[in-house]
Amino acid sequence: MRGSVRLVAAGALIVGAVLCFGSSAGAASEQVVRLDLDGTVQPISASYIVNGIHDAEKRHATAVFLRIDTPGGLDSSMRKIVRAIIDSHVLVACWVGPSGARAASAGTFILLACDSATMAPGTNVGAAHPVGVQGQVLDHKVTNDAAAFIRSIAQRRRRNAAWAGRAVERSVSVSAEEAKAMNVIDAVASTPAAALHVAGLRHYTVHGEGIALGRGFLDSLIDPNLAFLFFLFGIAGIIFEVFHPGLSIPAVVGLFALVLALLSFELLPVNLAGVVLLVAGVAFLMIEAHKPGIHLAGIAGVIALLLGGLLLYDAGSIVEVSRPFLAVVVAIDAAFMLAVMRAGWRVRRMPKPDTSVVGAEGVATSDLDPVGTVRVRSEQWTAESVKGKIPTGTKIHVVEHRGLRLKVDRNR
Repeated sequence: MRGSVRLVAAGALIVGAVLCFGSSAGAASEQVVRLDLDGTVQPISASYIVNGIHDAEKRHATAVFLRIDTPGGLDSSMRKIVRAIIDSHVLVACWVGPSGARAASAGTFILLACDSATMAPGTNVGAAHPVGVQGQVLDHKVTNDAAAFIRSIAQRRRRNAAWAGRAVERSVSVSAEEAKAMNVIDAVASTPAAALHVAGLRHYTVHGEGIALGRGFLDSLIDPNLAFLFFLFGIAGIIFEVFHPGLSIPAVVGLFALVLALLSFELLPVNLAGVVLLVAGVAFLMIEAHKPGIHLAGIAGVIALLLGGLLLYDAGSIVEVSRPFLAVVVAIDAAFMLAVMRAGWRVRRMPKPDTSVVGAEGVATSDLDPVGTVRVRSEQWTAESVKGKIPTGTKIHVVEHRGLRLKVDRNR
């Protein structure tokens, strides 16, 4: 009898061990892909998150963990992220954290779209009224569309749709604890581990998906004002090269600025008419730089630059060039074209000085110790003695000519 009991107990231990091992193996097979949404919501961050979710699906991961800390961003980019989260075949668990983080504006839409939505203490969500990049409040048509969209997201996830609508229409914002009490989120979680626990994950391995270096660099450059400024700098640098051939520093800087502007334009809703007007404005100012006084070309150039800046981005988007920034940049650019470029053009048209002075004789008009001044062929030159000090009044002859400086020696 005792032997039978022992056999049963041993069998139970073996079965338990097998079950535990199988459970551990199954738990260890759970993969979580971590993504981080920091900064503004724009095309690069949208591409990063959408691709991260698709990669998690290809890996057959159990879940995607999305940490959020954003002030908001572009509506088009936000909608791409929301669509990817809703269509995802893997669970997407979002966490606003750590303390001090926020899911504002576009971030509110993204948080509400997640399968599991949690926030750390000391964070906030809301203030989702549509605004332009420069902070201007958009019209009622855009607001109503955004309010309907966020309500549909909240209803789909069985969250507080009425509050979601107010977050858009009235720009209300609430803390993590208030969001939990109002059924805006599922729970308050102090750490990523706690957030994943709320999502139903217990044993898992986290794989981070960092944003590529190139994308991170472009992320910092995606600004409508910077793109506009880079474009004008680029055009100015290229024109400077036309005036002063020889691959000068302004030309190289202008080329890089133009490349950065074009990369930014690829990621912003650029209007071709605005680009054409900017090029035309610079061309008009270049024509004006060749002539004295203020003429029609100069006035047309300034007007074209102002209109080009105003029309550079699609009217239906929230992206635009700041009005004060536009006025300052156009004024500086016009001053540069009409003053500096005009001076350069005059220099180019001046007759070239006679540089065949090697061997010519002259007289030192100051002590050369070793640098001073000399008079050669009735012209004053900066000169350098090639051998010892040469006193004022000493007769000299030119042995070398470099730019605007002569190298001289005493007459024998």
